[in-house]
Amino acid sequence: MSQVSVRDDEVDIVIAAIEPDLTSFLEGWRAVFSRFHLIIIKDPDLKGELRIPGGFNYDAYTKADIQKIIGPSNAVTFSGYSCRYFGYLLSKKKYIISIDDDCIPAKDNEGIQVDAIAQHINNLSTPATPFFFNTLYDPFCKGADFVRGYPFSLRSGVSCALSCGLWLNLADLDAPTQALKPALRNTRYVDAVLTVPVRSMMPLSGINIAFDREVVGPALLPSFRLAKEGKIRWETVEDIWTGMCVKVVCDHLGYGVKTGLPYVWRKERGDAIESLKKEWEGVKLMEEVVPFFQSMRLTPAAKTAEDCVIEIAVAVKEQLGQIDPVFTRAADSMVEWVQLWKAVKIRT
Repeated sequence: MSQVSVRDDEVDIVIAAIEPDLTSFLEGWRAVFSRFHLIIIKDPDLKGELRIPGGFNYDAYTKADIQKIIGPSNAVTFSGYSCRYFGYLLSKKKYIISIDDDCIPAKDNEGIQVDAIAQHINNLSTPATPFFFNTLYDPFCKGADFVRGYPFSLRSGVSCALSCGLWLNLADLDAPTQALKPALRNTRYVDAVLTVPVRSMMPLSGINIAFDREVVGPALLPSFRLAKEGKIRWETVEDIWTGMCVKVVCDHLGYGVKTGLPYVWRKERGDAIESLKKEWEGVKLMEEVVPFFQSMRLTPAAKTAEDCVIEIAVAVKEQLGQIDPVFTRAADSMVEWVQLWKAVKIRT
């Protein structure tokens, strides 16, 4: 496979507005974001008007827009960080890039500001190699290639459907780890991209991601919500659940997932000790969730991401539903999400 050319008008940048004043965030990204269309979703629970500086091509959506478009819903919710999924739902572009509003551009080891959008696009537009690990990481990166012994029959790779970026300063740790090591900060900028091997699960972080909406969009869904879910990243696991869903879908449909570059710089936010009281439920549930997804195999009848999500939802209800009601709610929400995705696609 060769690199795919991506135009600026094929990309939407989706921003979940958890704070009302986006001025410093958008000014920090102006040099990178200004070429692209932005979809800004205001957290339905957020009070006050959004403050957005001029000079950006954007559409902003509020609670009223969400209610108007999706109507009454008992399962799918768009509060907190889950509001960004509403942007995924409305986008008409092939590619979506999503970066949290507590992040600013990072700098590489030479002190040069990282263009996270360009790197995500490069990850998605070059092949992934999930079926055999290349020890020089991504062979399609500048200065790299396939190592000796890598089968030539696998060197064409497969299309990359998901790009998972990383973070400097405040790494995406869970609340127990951050509470135990309050001074820990990630200062290591590793100049590398790698493909996550087929059948390997991973903890996706929604802080800094990009994906092919046309291929796997329906698999990025707001379905798994904790009873005490909060507004800080380490108080949620919705993106972790989503990541395992989309990884199973990519493995089944034959697409690749990359992780590594690009980095963003995360600002300080939240209290890990307080968050631990909310996230502990999710930490325990992961011990059930991970083995489930590791053993998940879809049938040949699942030809699209929508098909895959429905099959996963059925298995979630059957195999995990008796463990905790949160799994039954997640399964119902997954089915409703697919119905919403199809309905919005028909209307638009």
